[in-house]
Amino acid sequence: MAAASRGEPVRPRKDAISVPEAAEALRQARVFLTDVTEPPNSDDEQRRLTSTLHALDHASRMAETAGGEVDFGTVRGGSDDARAGQFCADAMRSAASVTGEVEALPVIVQSSRATPASPSINSTSGAATVSTEEALAQLKRCASELAALQPSHRRATLGAVANGTLTADAAIVRVDTLRSLEGLSHHAWRSVAHLVSAGK
Repeated sequence: MAAASRGEPVRPRKDAISVPEAAEALRQARVFLTDVTEPPNSDDEQRRLTSTLHALDHASRMAETAGGEVDFGTVRGGSDDARAGQFCADAMRSAASVTGEVEALPVIVQSSRATPASPSINSTSGAATVSTEEALAQLKRCASELAALQPSHRRATLGAVANGTLTADAAIVRVDTLRSLEGLSHHAWRSVAHLVSAGK
């Protein structure tokens, strides 16, 4: 998304999976959870299962949104479009930073559930990482900023049709794109928050 907002070609990372592959993995997770026939033995297990199901639901909605016809090129259309693209890109980076924490959750749980309190260096990429709490706060902030931006963006974009600055088709694409960016950010935030909660 950051590349699209700069007008650069969008290239997936080498280790990235496609949206259809992610959707299929989420479908398989639903099938697995459906096959679990015994109810949880404790309130804590019930809470973890409920949080996992919430995370799965939000991740599935995120995959649906990502699999739709989102024109990321429209984030270059205006300052609000670019801001929306940046908020969503920041949200996705924050979500990605938490995935390492979620993958290592059994280790974190065994070591008193501690997460780093300050940024550290990721040994594999050399990039600075932030704590889970900081990443969740960033995700929430980005999702909230995008939700708050939607009404004024919609008014201004549709108003641009009336004054002849945009065509109706272009305006609808921009409005839909911002809605998709907000949906991606919101579902990423809620999915990650529930996954982290399930691990505690």
